[in-house]
Amino acid sequence: MSWFNYYGLAIIAIIMIPNIIYAIKHKDGFANKYQNKVVEVLEQVGRYACFALMIFNIPYTYFDFWFDHALIVYVSVNGVLCLAYVVFWIVCWNKDGKLKALSLSIIPSVIFLFSGVMLTNVPLIAFSILFGVNHILLSYKNTLC
Repeated sequence: MSWFNYYGLAIIAIIMIPNIIYAIKHKDGFANKYQNKVVEVLEQVGRYACFALMIFNIPYTYFDFWFDHALIVYVSVNGVLCLAYVVFWIVCWNKDGKLKALSLSIIPSVIFLFSGVMLTNVPLIAFSILFGVNHILLSYKNTLC
């Protein structure tokens, strides 16, 4: 894979589409009830770094697929995870609660971490952990408030 990951771009587009539609339909936005600026900042840093690193492969920080037919595994597993993400969005569209919060935070975290491991992309692995921990924590805490 070269410096540009077309598959990563497609994955980001797929997981962003329901978020964009939701933002358009719900102009009032999402009420962030759990106020922890450190967690919020770390989540956003992790999120945007993951977005960038899913699309752009920085030389000498990623080592490409590490086994035969890894591209097939990468595309297949991420395809199933993206499908699950979209299905959870559809099922939980007008609902709130732990199922929605956790499914819509765990699935993208797994997508980023899995992609980092499959590509042996060291920064993506690190930022996916940063994102995952903070995104899941923030999503869960918002269901409790």
